[in-house]
Amino acid sequence: MKKSLTIIFILIIVILICSLSFLAYVIYTNENLNQSDIDKQEQIKEIKNSLFNANLNDIVLNITNSRGRIKLMKLSLTLKSVDSNIETIVENNKAEFIDKIIQLISVRSSEELLTLGGKALLKEELLQNFNEIIDNLAQSNDEIKQSSIKKVLFTTFVMK
Repeated sequence: MKKSLTIIFILIIVILICSLSFLAYVIYTNENLNQSDIDKQEQIKEIKNSLFNANLNDIVLNITNSRGRIKLMKLSLTLKSVDSNIETIVENNKAEFIDKIIQLISVRSSEELLTLGGKALLKEELLQNFNEIIDNLAQSNDEIKQSSIKKVLFTTFVMK
């Protein structure tokens, strides 16, 4: 009987040691995961903070509705880029950017552009086309980063 109590006591001690070891492992890995999450959040903040802005303001356009009636549209955009010179690049090539906006908007109706999907599609196309302009400029200028525009934001979107 004394021998079986000793074995039970040893088993209880082994189980306690294993449990404490497992608990310590879980706490340690959880702290490492939390630190990893914090590091990732910091990296995301750094990326967001490293984007530079360029604005295309107060572009007035003619646009038609589905019945062919002409409306006026006022549009302003902010371009987010990883290139610190984006503002100068856009200002020096403003005609190309505005021409691309006119091309992309003139093939749409006002009803399409007033939908959330229409605006999202226009943003995607503007992003792609603006980066094509940037890429063409980068071929002749090593200081310009290719496909540097990462986001297009509407800051004014009015139709009358």
